Amino acid sequence: MNFYGTELRQKAVALLRSGAKNADVARKLNVPAGTIGYWKPMDRAKRGECPGAHRSPCPRCDGQLDPAAYAYLLGLYLGDGHIVQNRSMRTPSLSVTCADSWPGLMDLCEEAMRTVFPANSVCRVRRKGCHEVKMYSKHLWCLFPQHGPGRKHGRPIVLASWQQQLVDAHPWEFVRGLIHSDGCRNMNWTTRIVRGEQKRYKYPRYWFTNVSDDIRQLYTDTLDKLGIEWKHCTRAGKKYNISVARRASVALMDAHVGPKY
Repeated sequence: MNFYGTELRQKAVALLRSGAKNADVARKLNVPAGTIGYWKPMDRAKRGECPGAHRSPCPRCDGQLDPAAYAYLLGLYLGDGHIVQNRSMRTPSLSVTCADSWPGLMDLCEEAMRTVFPANSVCRVRRKGCHEVKMYSKHLWCLFPQHGPGRKHGRPIVLASWQQQLVDAHPWEFVRGLIHSDGCRNMNWTTRIVRGEQKRYKYPRYWFTNVSDDIRQLYTDTLDKLGIEWKHCTRAGKKYNISVARRASVALMDAHVGPKY
């Protein structure tokens, strides 16, 4: 993979802002057209403009965004979602990987995509043991500014102010999306001494596991606002797991999130 310096990228952006075509900039600077096609919408998004083509309405910029569905889809994206700009395709794609064990989750994911992007088609791509729920839109850069090169845990993940406002307005949908992507509800067990005898008992627990410190922080910050008690559980000395096990907190999670299905 080629990595281009800041100076070259700035030259390309300056040419694009002056009205030059992607192909002309690519030839002049000897940069792949797909790379230029990636830089252009990212620059427009940073300047607060709608990065997609104006031939189709943008759910956010044109005021048609469903806030609850978006908060849920944002949680899915931060967990098991990714955006790809293929060189052969002018339009970027959003994919959320869903295990075949949870067909209901695939339905919910597809419903959220169709609600957030009512003018776009959604499909399911079969993979080994899972499906990718997938759609294409030139407005993905606008709705998911967290996209960037490399894996999410290798770069900062910070919500834009408008995204944080939607999450604050629909926190349970956001938490539900995160749990449905990188979390689960299971039964834990432990033992204790009761009247001199060791007894084993089970209790429900919610887990959320993500390598990104920023994404885990977004999750726990939202739990704090909802009054949910949580704690870190280490894996190989690293705090990748967030546990919710207190009875009252689990009851709230059951009421608003529930197990995958």
